[in-house]
Amino acid sequence: MNELVKINGQDWPVIEWKGQRVITSAQLAEFYETDTDNVKKNFNYNQGNFSEGIHYFYLHGEELKEFKRLVTNFPQPLAEALKFTPQLYLWTHQGASRHCKILGTKKAWEQFDVLEDNYYNPRPQEAIEEEFQQMLLNPDTIIQMALNMKAKMAENDTLKNTVKEKELKIADMQPKVNFANAVATSHTSILVGDLAKLLKQNGVDIGANRLFDWLRENGYLIKRRGADWNMPTQKSMDLGLFEIKESTVNNPDGSVRINKTPKVTGYGQQYFINIFLVKENGTNGDQ
Repeated sequence: MNELVKINGQDWPVIEWKGQRVITSAQLAEFYETDTDNVKKNFNYNQGNFSEGIHYFYLHGEELKEFKRLVTNFPQPLAEALKFTPQLYLWTHQGASRHCKILGTKKAWEQFDVLEDNYYNPRPQEAIEEEFQQMLLNPDTIIQMALNMKAKMAENDTLKNTVKEKELKIADMQPKVNFANAVATSHTSILVGDLAKLLKQNGVDIGANRLFDWLRENGYLIKRRGADWNMPTQKSMDLGLFEIKESTVNNPDGSVRINKTPKVTGYGQQYFINIFLVKENGTNGDQ
């Protein structure tokens, strides 16, 4: 893997893995004029649209060691950047295309065409010259190219609108995500009524009574009337969603009774909030 190709006036090393030309996340970010964190964020938000072995290769362990041995003669700073990395994503032609669609910027589309023609699918110079001659000799070719360009521009506009809609949805969800993340770090158990208040403050239309009803109907609290009514079910205790706090009360007659109160653990708060946030966004939140 010592071949170099000229892209935008710079020499780029050709990286091949499992028979395909690939590029690193850092190269992808540089080429699309974004940053590596943005590439990672877009991948994390859209991971379901990427398939390993088709859009990317994830290297770690022995595979990564093998790859590093192959690129020891790469020019700096690429070889140095790869030297100490514990894991690596390599993006195929299809993966670079998908990232271009997610970014949706004019620059990304322009650069992808350059990347495609000069790196992933380089054409022999003879083929380029022959195609150019055909274009000059056949007016129909020029017309067809114009029609193809028009269709491509319409497709790009559609993709840009799709990306914009996703960005707006992510922005709308961000306060709720921050809320869920904050709860995830909580180590304090709270009453069911307090959980209802938290949900209410974050856009979930529910009160304490309805939350108790929901917990009973979905098998988290005991619905059978009796001494154990509203106590956590075995399912809830096994999942670590609740804990039972006991307190003693001295009766006027001198006897002592024990009160049991179910409280939602920190993990339980995260668990139920995740369910209700999913429900608020129109998908099935049952777990």
